[in-house]
Amino acid sequence: MDFYNNVGKMAIGSRLRRLSEQITEDASQVYKMYNVSLQPKWFPVFHALSQGQDKTITAIAEEIGHSHPSVSTIIREMVKQGLVVEKKDKQDGRKNVVALSKKGREVATNIAPQYIDVTNAIEEALSQTRYDLWKAIEEWEFLLQQKSLLRRVQEQKKLRESRDVHIVDYKPAYQEAFKRLNEEWISKYFKMEAADHKALDHPQNNIIAKGGHILVALYNNEPVGVCALIKMDDPVYEYELAKMAVSPAAQGKNIGWLLGQAIMEKARSLGAKKLYLESNTILQPAINLYHKLGFKRVVGHATPYERCNIQMEVVL
Repeated sequence: MDFYNNVGKMAIGSRLRRLSEQITEDASQVYKMYNVSLQPKWFPVFHALSQGQDKTITAIAEEIGHSHPSVSTIIREMVKQGLVVEKKDKQDGRKNVVALSKKGREVATNIAPQYIDVTNAIEEALSQTRYDLWKAIEEWEFLLQQKSLLRRVQEQKKLRESRDVHIVDYKPAYQEAFKRLNEEWISKYFKMEAADHKALDHPQNNIIAKGGHILVALYNNEPVGVCALIKMDDPVYEYELAKMAVSPAAQGKNIGWLLGQAIMEKARSLGAKKLYLESNTILQPAINLYHKLGFKRVVGHATPYERCNIQMEVVL
């Protein structure tokens, strides 16, 4: 136990596996004690079939929450032991169903005293604990169905790494990164257009000098993301969010979200009431980000880009 106390909660899987192995070993001995010819891993399938109804492997898998291959393997093992028989479905001859054999049904009858004793033993153990393990397992199963442990770890990784991202104002030293990061994604999905070259080749003259701003995301002091706030000559919108790009090598660190929030805050500080952007629906991760930032679709605005098939705005 010292190992798990020292390692901490990140070893939860190993600790649960250790507990499971201990219980499974005891379960094997329990079956022997009652002269029941079952293996612990067969129990969910055996119990599902012991209700008396013939079932397909798919139905069993859905009922007990196991994978189809896992149930198939268990069925094969139980067939070899003479506990289960396979046959054609009377309603649909194309399907195979499984059922307990005569031997299996005898086991289902003889196992009743074991069920009583095991249930009482577990109830006794639970009564001696401060926390109800059964209810705790139910809670964990529910939580992991809503969001897997993998997803939770991914979110924590993103959160931790995003703390090392710093958003800074553009300076001429970042011109090459601003151009490279944007050319990279534009060329991957589309073609560079005249408006792209104008903004990316001379951002100082064509964005900043005209009242716009550029923000740069630094990770480990390297520019890995950029976003521009372009001043618009428009009666509805004062500024456009544009030229957002994040290096593929730095994705998964919340950089797009941080840049989007920073650009929106910059627009607010300049007195803007709305912020406009143009994109393409093929860029689904970007569209999802814009929705998360609060942007909603609008129509009918003139655009200089051939690739634009969606226009969006957010009220600041």
